[in-house]
Amino acid sequence: MSILPQLLFIAVLSVAGVVLYKRVAFLRNTILLGKDTFRSDAPAERWKTMALVAFGQQKMFKRIVPAFLHLLIYVGFIVINIEVLEFIIDGLSGTHRIFAPFLGDGYTVAMNIFEWLAVAVLVSCIAFLIRRNITHVPRLTMPELKGWPALDANLILWIEIVLMVAILSMNATDQLLAERGVDGYLQLGGLVFSSMLSPLFDGFGDQTLVAIERFAWWFHIIGILGFAVYVTYSKHLHIFLAFPNTWYSNLKPKGEMQNMPEITNEVNAMLGVTASGTEESVTEIGRFGAKEVTDLSWINILNAFSCTECGRCTAECPANMTGKKLSPRKIMMDTRDRAEELSKGISAKGESFEDGKSLLGDYITKEEINACTSCNACVEACPVNIDPLDIIMQLRRYVAMEESGAPQQWNIMFQNIETSFSPWKFATTDRFNWANDLKGKPMNE
Repeated sequence: MSILPQLLFIAVLSVAGVVLYKRVAFLRNTILLGKDTFRSDAPAERWKTMALVAFGQQKMFKRIVPAFLHLLIYVGFIVINIEVLEFIIDGLSGTHRIFAPFLGDGYTVAMNIFEWLAVAVLVSCIAFLIRRNITHVPRLTMPELKGWPALDANLILWIEIVLMVAILSMNATDQLLAERGVDGYLQLGGLVFSSMLSPLFDGFGDQTLVAIERFAWWFHIIGILGFAVYVTYSKHLHIFLAFPNTWYSNLKPKGEMQNMPEITNEVNAMLGVTASGTEESVTEIGRFGAKEVTDLSWINILNAFSCTECGRCTAECPANMTGKKLSPRKIMMDTRDRAEELSKGISAKGESFEDGKSLLGDYITKEEINACTSCNACVEACPVNIDPLDIIMQLRRYVAMEESGAPQQWNIMFQNIETSFSPWKFATTDRFNWANDLKGKPMNE
């Protein structure tokens, strides 16, 4: 018996493993370009959030039809890939369906479940292709999705369709060979869906069927390994990152704005004390807000790489609804693209890499961030708890505090708050003068 197929399988597995390892290491280094931040409090609540939002897809079911189709693909992806374990063992050992003799009739039941899910995934992918390319759902046709993002979304759906067809074709030819008594092929009983395809292959000879079955087997395992690598370059990276991303969600109330540590440090420096209250000069003052991805936290960059590009955030954004240029989805896509570009430059030329670009200005404009109403609609809409508002606020803080570039109307409001403790320009003692006219009037007037 030739060991060439096993050696070839080991080579394919090794190449995929090395490529995947390097890509994962690059993504890790890219995410860690962000500043360190602590967000590991309330672990019980974080595990619960991850279970409900990532595993349970709780927020997806605000739209029932796409949520159900997505659930079928999600469950199919998890369950069908259990079969990959058998593929790997068979590929390394030179066996065929190694689990079948041990599981007996249970193996046939498992294969029928896999096939049912394969058909469900196939139908769901076709439905999503129709939604994207025929019915043209508005949030899936916005400007930021032109070019590669649109191709990426369609490509992954076609890949999944082809992989599911490969599974069904492999099983159909496999069972025809078993029925003909070809050595090495086991009769599994009734495989419902693949048996429907068997008539398509019934006219072929044994050698042709073996070639088709082996081709489908190799195509599926190479496709799965290629898919694993491709996902790390795709928006579908959320398949894996949704889980840590939801675990590190911001658990504070959505209306609560975060204080700036840099401001606290500067106040402490002016007072000559540290945060603990001991007198010690604080010498280093950080940048106010964010201009570059390195000014953001690593959680912000993790958010960007977890983005599904579904557009629910942009569809709910009131600024976008009124024709403003702001798209929270684009904010996340731009952050991810800039982080990758910067990480590649640093990998090639070292920490001193400088290309004259920055996140603010070259990727995200002031017009975009100034349009934000800080309403948190985007945060509430995101199915994996991404927080575009946090990035927007940090960029706006940089513009206002480092560049003094906030709109004039905002500067007047800031000055009024500083001097009068309210957005309006009148003394605090006159704040309730409007109520004087109400004295002596009945409450129902």
